[in-house]
Amino acid sequence: MASFAADADVWNKLTMNDTSPTFAPVKAVDAENLAQLRIAAMRESLERVGRFDPQRARDRFLKSFEPSLTRHIILDGQKAGCLVVRPGDNHLLLDHLYIHPAYQGKGIGAAVLATVFAQADALGKSVRVGALRESASNGFYLRHGFELVEVAQWDNFYVRRPSAAARQ
Repeated sequence: MASFAADADVWNKLTMNDTSPTFAPVKAVDAENLAQLRIAAMRESLERVGRFDPQRARDRFLKSFEPSLTRHIILDGQKAGCLVVRPGDNHLLLDHLYIHPAYQGKGIGAAVLATVFAQADALGKSVRVGALRESASNGFYLRHGFELVEVAQWDNFYVRRPSAAARQ
């Protein structure tokens, strides 16, 4: 099977219905806009813990930016967010999942996770993710079946194991 993030057909075949998000490839020229999306999506959480630094947030995203692993999240023809999934030997790393604040709370993140989970299950792999410790995303990941596996100074790390059906 082709790389998870690089196979556009996989992304769009896993789209659940017309009201669910679809995914579009990202190009190198999208880097700055995606860094700005990250800043907007994380601003509230970073401000809450006293760590909001737009330049650091931008640099952190751009340092590891790989267009082939990144997808725009499209809803009703609009770019509502982005995600980065990095394949590992026995897991997929959900490295970034950002929903623009105007689109948050509408079930888009859950729909995106369902797509990632379907692909991970098809591959028999777990999904790993990290979240800023004081971010609302911690509750989001726990509600969607992730287990806390590590607590670090600034981040919590989670894993979602493949479904029972995928392990058989």
